[in-house]
Amino acid sequence: MSGSDLDHDVIVIGGGPAGLSGAVALARSRRSVAVIDSGEPRNAPAAHMHNYLGHEGLPPTELIKLGRAELAGYGGTLIDGSVTAAARDTERGGFVVDLADGRRLRSRRLLITTGLVDTLPQLPGVADLWGKSVLHCPYCHGWEVRDTAIGVLATGPMSVHQALMFRQLSHDVIMFTHTTELGDDQRERLAARGIKIIDGEVAGLERDEADRLSGVVLASGRFVGRSTLVVGTIMEARADFLSPLGLSVEPVLAGEHRIGSRIVTDGNGATSVPGVWAAGNVADPRAQVIVSAGAGLTAGAMINADLIEEETEAAVQRARSRTRELSGT
Repeated sequence: MSGSDLDHDVIVIGGGPAGLSGAVALARSRRSVAVIDSGEPRNAPAAHMHNYLGHEGLPPTELIKLGRAELAGYGGTLIDGSVTAAARDTERGGFVVDLADGRRLRSRRLLITTGLVDTLPQLPGVADLWGKSVLHCPYCHGWEVRDTAIGVLATGPMSVHQALMFRQLSHDVIMFTHTTELGDDQRERLAARGIKIIDGEVAGLERDEADRLSGVVLASGRFVGRSTLVVGTIMEARADFLSPLGLSVEPVLAGEHRIGSRIVTDGNGATSVPGVWAAGNVADPRAQVIVSAGAGLTAGAMINADLIEEETEAAVQRARSRTRELSGT
């Protein structure tokens, strides 16, 4: 593609399950739609995805490959690139989207499906094992680590909940308090479920010859063997490039503890900015792949309905104008 301006009914920023689902719905409604994707999916470290009916265990990259092929089959445009800014088109109406390579695209509507970034605990070894032996979600990875030695790193108010969920999957669960102070009621709940508590700060992780987690090393020097470590992350919406739109981004809280951020939407994905929708993890950090895909489909359908209303109103005004011309009034 050249650097010339392009016009689309809808630009979708983010080519994951939410973005591709919305784009396919729009393309099937004969909308001109372009998907811009930077190729940085949240679940890139994961070898397989789960709880997606009909696609259980499919590699995430394979789902994206299938979705891209479906979109292309309906005439949608796929653009590999990074968006640096999105703003109102003050000259022609609609929106302009600037890419890092200098291209500028225009559209009547925007669908934001950029997902989020997981900020991991700053602990040696965590990043290297993320998505493999270091996990966060029992629905994403729990079955695969059932009946194994599981550790849970306490990093905030959701850690006790994580430990209780993984206890459903294994009898051998240890909570490492790390830098978190557990209350008496939390300790009672964990103990009642047979979850051992080890106090003290964790210094790092150790790996075996196969590059898998072998255990947790405390600041005291004590080694505790574990094959899986569960951590909490700060889930930050990828939305910085949207600041020219004045889009509303709010913190996601667990009690008074900030665990992430999200774009605020209604139940159909509409944001506070007319003409802009958002779907997937950028709007709902809890959404798994199948939920994100469903949200993208919903947003795509709502965008199509919104465009239909705009086009119908314009057609009515043109018909009225012709009637007035014919009647001489």
